[in-house]
Amino acid sequence: MSRLHSRHRLNLFIERDHARRLNELSAKKGVSKSSIVAAALASWLSPDAADKREAAMAKRLDRLSRQFEKLERDQNILIETVALYVRYYLTVSTPLPEAHQEAARAQGRARFEQFVEQLGGHILRGRSLVREVYEELEPDTRRLDEIAAQVEAQEREQQQQLDGESES
Repeated sequence: MSRLHSRHRLNLFIERDHARRLNELSAKKGVSKSSIVAAALASWLSPDAADKREAAMAKRLDRLSRQFEKLERDQNILIETVALYVRYYLTVSTPLPEAHQEAARAQGRARFEQFVEQLGGHILRGRSLVREVYEELEPDTRRLDEIAAQVEAQEREQQQQLDGESES
């Protein structure tokens, strides 16, 4: 046998769970356990394996950073919204006379129940109110261009109809 294709026998100890998973993979793929271990070892020892792992890790970190930035932005919007609401509520609300407080509490309970129902429906639809507000503040310019093109087309069509009527 040539030296290039010679193999060395190794007796290794691996964890039971790894052995079970190796057996399952071998049976599922229809390949020997030795070939699976050899492929994994070759991948691990490959000179560019470290670069691939580093690139994959960098990609994951970038994705996590973007997700974190989005969460931070959403949290800041939420904090500012609550702060503005509290400031508005405290500035505008006047104290109620004792005779009207029970009616105000009943109305407050009803409003809160309505709020919870609306919130639940909004969450079930899977659409973020924060995202909707953000998109209203910073709309997608491509979508605005599409709408503008539609409006211009409608205006041209109406003008053509008017021109056609005036010629008759």
